[in-house]
Amino acid sequence: MKDKHSLITPDGEQQPSEQPSIFEQSLKSNDTEERIDIWFYRPIGLRIAKFCAYAGITPNAVTIISIFFGVAAGILFYYPQLWINVIGMGLLVFANSLDSADGQLARLTGNMSRFGRILDGFAGDFWFASIHIALCLRLMQDGWSAWVWVPGVLAGVAHVFQSAMADYYRNVHLYFIKGKTGSELDNSKNLQVDFDALSWKKNFFSKFVLNGYMGYTRMQEGRSPKLQKLLAVVKERFHEQLPAELVHDFRALNKPLMKYTNIVQFNTRVLFLFLWIFIDQVWLYFVFDIFVLTPILIYMVWRQERVSKEILEKIEDNKYNG
Repeated sequence: MKDKHSLITPDGEQQPSEQPSIFEQSLKSNDTEERIDIWFYRPIGLRIAKFCAYAGITPNAVTIISIFFGVAAGILFYYPQLWINVIGMGLLVFANSLDSADGQLARLTGNMSRFGRILDGFAGDFWFASIHIALCLRLMQDGWSAWVWVPGVLAGVAHVFQSAMADYYRNVHLYFIKGKTGSELDNSKNLQVDFDALSWKKNFFSKFVLNGYMGYTRMQEGRSPKLQKLLAVVKERFHEQLPAELVHDFRALNKPLMKYTNIVQFNTRVLFLFLWIFIDQVWLYFVFDIFVLTPILIYMVWRQERVSKEILEKIEDNKYNG
């Protein structure tokens, strides 16, 4: 008897399928996908991924191309002319389609690597650094003082934390529901071992990149102490073979958190960015990032810690030993 798989349809519903479609194989999981991605970015990304697979273009090459389009989009937001801004919006949407395609291509071809994951994460940072710089310069051109760089930089720092924690929580969720092979979850201890094995003389670039990524991972871990304790206990007690009941309980408690990880990442912030540009009030983008998305981040961290504490208590009560 063939295994049945859950297929994500364009309306976001799940339907049983005898075999996973190519579209389904290109996704991370039902739980972590956002509807606008399912409806728009993932279908476009799949077409790009198929073309790249045929042409022999690697996921990392797609990521690098996305950086150029994303940065170009940010530059176009500097200009006050709306028609130029609309071109920038189109470039940013295409950059995100490429960002979707690189991951889909990697999953379909099995061409996944830690460097690719690091590069993919930095791509978005390049896009939004360009956007923040362009908006600050635009506001100064409109008569704002140099103090505009304060909220611009604060919003940029907030964005980095929001994206980092959202990405981390998604990978934690994938680890629990799909196992180690279905997640890109890293930890600083393993990264330190790999870092120490590299030579600055022979592997300067790899060691430099890994050093930065190790700091990034430590930042994620430092803001989730109860989650770190849960992961340590789970690995020690169950050795990557998680009991089905534990997976069920974690998924039930944690799945509602996924909508907050989606809110603080690309789609919501870009929809509002486009709105602020259309009404020529781009300063609102910094306000939105600091005073709307950051409180959501704080709630997200608090919520994840509560989930981790609850699962830990169940493990300590030996609920999953039988």
